[in-house]
Amino acid sequence: MITVLICDDAPIVRMGLRMAVESEPDLSVVGEAGDGAEAVAATRELKPDVVLLDIQMPRVDGIEAARQILAEETKTRVLVLTTYDHDDNVYAALRAGASGFLVKDAPPEHVIEAIRAIEAGDAVLSPSVTRRLLDSVTLPGGVKLPELSEQDTKLLRLIAKGMTNAEIAAGLDLTPATVKTYVSRLFTKIGARDRTHAVVLAYESGLARPGS
Repeated sequence: MITVLICDDAPIVRMGLRMAVESEPDLSVVGEAGDGAEAVAATRELKPDVVLLDIQMPRVDGIEAARQILAEETKTRVLVLTTYDHDDNVYAALRAGASGFLVKDAPPEHVIEAIRAIEAGDAVLSPSVTRRLLDSVTLPGGVKLPELSEQDTKLLRLIAKGMTNAEIAAGLDLTPATVKTYVSRLFTKIGARDRTHAVVLAYESGLARPGS
């Protein structure tokens, strides 16, 4: 069972998310929070697998809440929800450690898929905001990566293009299991928490560039 904490200052939004989540047999809502401070406290108490976290909240906003939640030794992952696809705070939330983001008007099935993907260690980037995310990255030289082999460099660039393990496997004539192993080793080498963090590191280091 995947446990979920819903954090949003609008009760009607929390209700809608709760209904969507609890309609799935493998998901369970363990709590709700109306602001960032409550979100941090509830995460410490309930230790959910996934936190659905609104950016714009009173007292403590979603960015700071994500930073506090993910700074602790926890397996909890954060999925940021944003009202607008041009929200300038999305990149800051990802840098704080969030595993991905969705706009709030995403279909319920997309939210459910995102929760499962994030709990499994993957990342979710809403297509409508990916370009803005990449454009907001300071290029290049913001991050210095360790020396990478030719294979690792190619792999990281493919990940930065948004390719899945299955797509990478097909393109490199490898098995998905082999690619999964390579990706895991690469993340350890560059210090990436997950796929989203790896993409950010690739762009901040200058290894990948928008449009490349």
